[in-house]
Amino acid sequence: MKKQTKDPKDMRHGYTTGSNATAATKAALLSLIRQEPINTATITLPNGDVVTFTMESVRFTENQAEVSIIKDAGDDPDATHGARIISTVRWSSQEGIQLDGGIGVGRVTKPGLPVAVGEAAINPVPRKMLLETAGAVLEEAGSRRGISIVISVPDGEEIAKKTLNARLGIIGGISILGTRGTVVPFSTAAFRASIAQAISVAVQGNCDHLICSTGGRSEKYAMELFPDLPEEAFIEMGDFVGFTLKQCKAKKVKKVTLVGMMGKFSKVAQGVMNVHSKSAPVSFEFLAEVAKQAGVPEEFHEQILGANTASEVGTNMYEHGYTPFFERLCQYASEEGLKEVRGGMTIETILMSMKKELLGREAVTWDKQ
Repeated sequence: MKKQTKDPKDMRHGYTTGSNATAATKAALLSLIRQEPINTATITLPNGDVVTFTMESVRFTENQAEVSIIKDAGDDPDATHGARIISTVRWSSQEGIQLDGGIGVGRVTKPGLPVAVGEAAINPVPRKMLLETAGAVLEEAGSRRGISIVISVPDGEEIAKKTLNARLGIIGGISILGTRGTVVPFSTAAFRASIAQAISVAVQGNCDHLICSTGGRSEKYAMELFPDLPEEAFIEMGDFVGFTLKQCKAKKVKKVTLVGMMGKFSKVAQGVMNVHSKSAPVSFEFLAEVAKQAGVPEEFHEQILGANTASEVGTNMYEHGYTPFFERLCQYASEEGLKEVRGGMTIETILMSMKKELLGREAVTWDKQ
């Protein structure tokens, strides 16, 4: 039976780790103050939505409350969907509110992230949510006692293996994230944010040459080509070529090497900077013109025009030894990338085959800012 796919408009939104942690913290603090189990908590999200969350478990004593909640990411394929998030709230001898991460919440070990080195990876917006929500509960209860809040994710270290946290210098677990409070199914915002953070970490680590690949296979190939570069220098940009280049330009990166395959980079060479399969079709007329410019015999032009995929064109050119075709294509891709950012750096494009063969490699420098 053919698998049914939902219309994006019908997909169910979920809630971020930050929203879940905040709701669990409110329930824990109320349970501690009232000395009775509080199983639901209503909070206001950063986007203004007012949402009520149901807790998985509530335990408390006179001095401590521990509440767990199960994250629901809606219909988004989020790595943290179904994760248990625990907030432990204790009365403290110190004034004010102390916030920290426990088991499964990562620690920041590299500069360049919005959280200081050494602190728990609780990002600024959820940190603000947690502190403001707890402060409001204390004020409403008329309590001036200090509290400590510890957010834990028991499976966080395992979940983090599915993310870029280790490369970003977040060790020991996941990050507590969220700027809107909600998770939009298949949103690209989170991926773009991870690209921006990865570039920031690389620059803070004094990398002035970044290697940006379109996927895992091309990244592994790139690491073989540049074995002396640190891991931070490798950025997985997916389809967001233009966005990645602009982020590099903003951070004053001197050289960017793009590594990928025929399908996506044929589009870049045409000036298409979001290379998702639905963004724009590959122009076989363009590829035939590149072949003509590269001195490929005319008999191959019709074959290119009749091809089904850019990869098919690449295989044909490679098997017949027409390397100038790939050099010209790489040159176009580098030039179009420089047009996108209006110069100010060197862009190199490396084309590889599915079999990890080097097809072409060209770098172009445009010093104009």
